Amino acid sequence: MMNNWFNTARLGMFVHWGHSSQQECELSWPLVGGVFSLPFCQDIPVEKYHSTADNFNPQQYNPQEWAYLAKSLGMKYAILTAKHHDGFALFHTQESDFSIASTPYKKDIVREFIDAMRSEGLRIGLYFSLSDWHHPDYPAFTEADKPYRFDKLPQPTPQQWERYLQFLCNQIRELLSNYGQIDIIWFDGSWERTLEQWQVQELAKIIRELQPNILINDRLPNCGDFATPEQFIPSHPPAHLWETCLTINESWGYNSDDHCFKSSRQLIHTLCEVAGKGGNLLLNVSPMGNGQIPPEQLERLKDIADWMSQHSESILDTMPGLEPWQFYGPSTRKGNRLYLHLLMQPYETISVRGIPIKQVKSVSVLADGTPLNFTSRCAIMDSLLNPNPLGELTIDVPESLINPYVTVIYIDIE
Repeated sequence: MMNNWFNTARLGMFVHWGHSSQQECELSWPLVGGVFSLPFCQDIPVEKYHSTADNFNPQQYNPQEWAYLAKSLGMKYAILTAKHHDGFALFHTQESDFSIASTPYKKDIVREFIDAMRSEGLRIGLYFSLSDWHHPDYPAFTEADKPYRFDKLPQPTPQQWERYLQFLCNQIRELLSNYGQIDIIWFDGSWERTLEQWQVQELAKIIRELQPNILINDRLPNCGDFATPEQFIPSHPPAHLWETCLTINESWGYNSDDHCFKSSRQLIHTLCEVAGKGGNLLLNVSPMGNGQIPPEQLERLKDIADWMSQHSESILDTMPGLEPWQFYGPSTRKGNRLYLHLLMQPYETISVRGIPIKQVKSVSVLADGTPLNFTSRCAIMDSLLNPNPLGELTIDVPESLINPYVTVIYIDIE
């Protein structure tokens, strides 16, 4: 099955970047005056927002460093905003001058990103916005169209729309033809037009012809291979493949007004919960105008990398473990090994219920292999009559073994 790699990938890197990072503002949304879901989003005049497209020159962009970082976190894939809603392409396109090719930087950012990530063995994804607030035929968003309203957007004429669709298809063809194997195409922006307007089936057909093994996210309506809950963990895991996309602060692009950062512990807890529900965490980074990752984000990513250096076995390539009634916290499984993620500090002991207690070989701390004492019990008649009873395990967890982020314990079952 082609989706096998994605089904247990568990962790990926999302990169939201564009020329507007030089203005230290959220990506795209400031030009339409902001949106309710982005609390730190600015309102910037359309012309001023687009003005930094001509001078984008991120001299400190080092995608190889990003790739090493992603690899150290145990990330399996990386997705870059090839084109966001503002219409600016980070790749060389024959379709318009509104791209990185027309800037002092000149080099193809998408190509550099793909080459670097691929060299570290990561799978490649490209984010592509269906809506384009700069293209004249879309039509472009103007100051007069503010405030942005989901139910009242500027509409194209039929001729304009035909030309725009051609432009859209041609850019997608470029991305899926010029860079080797692309593993994911991550669409966004479909809410602005109808399914009929987007011609989603035709679009999906072109995509799958060009890249037969590609995964398409659910934001190309009715064509999705995986679901994309945004900024939260679903209370019940979706039935099929899924991925939570999450920011480290409250913004997607580099936004100097947003100091509302999640703690390293919060991010690691989120990763454990997502893995315990069988999903992937697509964690966003927001490079600055010069191409560097902001220090507050780097600090947290390094904390996650440190934790993963001892605990990645309990996250990557795992399946969901126990049911919530069996253990209070996320758990994962690999073969006959169960991993328990202690998101809450235990009072001396933890309990695990409904497991085959006579088959438990050992219980240990994942970080250093320290064996833990445990006792078990089950119903009296079960212990007399059942050769393999299901019962309860009580595990001693000394305070000295508690990890500052998440302690992981594994149970080996025969």
